[in-house]
Amino acid sequence: MPKAARLRRSELSTPASSTRMLEKASKSRADFVFLDLEDSVAPSAKSEARENAVAALRELDWQKKTRAVRINGVGTEWALEDLTAVVEGAGDRLDVIIVPKVKAPRDLWWIETVLDQLEHRVPRRGAAPIGLEALIEEVEALQAVDEIARCSSRLEALIFGPGDMAASQQVRVHLMDRYGPSLWDYARTRIVVAARAGGIAAVDGPFWGPIADLEGYAAECDRASTLGFEGKWAIHPSQIDVANERFSPSEDEVAWARRVVEAFGAAAADGKGAISLDGNMVDVADLRICSAVVRKADAISAAST
Repeated sequence: MPKAARLRRSELSTPASSTRMLEKASKSRADFVFLDLEDSVAPSAKSEARENAVAALRELDWQKKTRAVRINGVGTEWALEDLTAVVEGAGDRLDVIIVPKVKAPRDLWWIETVLDQLEHRVPRRGAAPIGLEALIEEVEALQAVDEIARCSSRLEALIFGPGDMAASQQVRVHLMDRYGPSLWDYARTRIVVAARAGGIAAVDGPFWGPIADLEGYAAECDRASTLGFEGKWAIHPSQIDVANERFSPSEDEVAWARRVVEAFGAAAADGKGAISLDGNMVDVADLRICSAVVRKADAISAAST
């Protein structure tokens, strides 16, 4: 698992303008919930949404979930007040800030500088510094994704945002079906490779299809998981269980992975770099893969207890 090894199989988006949805989100089975101040909140409702977010973070029982807020982009009139109000109001009840419309490292440096100042005067009572997740949803960000992935010690994950990427790239949306799932393979692969090279997580963004199409959502989870993403956004509670299942290793995967790790432990004493297991040649690359499976399985087990 990458640094700040949080479970991110499902990241539930919840409009901070709706107190009813915030309460429902706190009781959900999502690994990670972010209270949205950006696209799902009208300009006239931004101030009230901030107040709702702070109240929800402080008063609701989020159990073991990661608690996050998506602020407005750094180029907007709301970003500074979003950060100030939420960090000062929520204190140690806030884990992560999601930064949208990132275009270059300087955007995260600005957020980092503000957070450094705020955390000097806001007690976090031993809690870790607030982490960051960066939305890669602009063509400029995709070009600079390697630099972005390494630019901040607070950065924990990159997120692929297909909606704004389509607008930024000027994709002809009505022709997208001709390309099917392969349309975003390049962007997704660049993002996950940059994230892994930077030692952070990669999260797939929202499913660009009907909420009721859980089969399509599951297929997109499978594609993202195969590429190496840790999890996927859920924009409706009905998607949470699908994401949790699809981004969890199966019982058979975990059982095999544990056998490989145990077998290598025994073989190490004999100085062996490769072993035969059930008729399969297993080497150090397989050990790396299986060790990651075991770490994720252990994290899932710990979160469920």
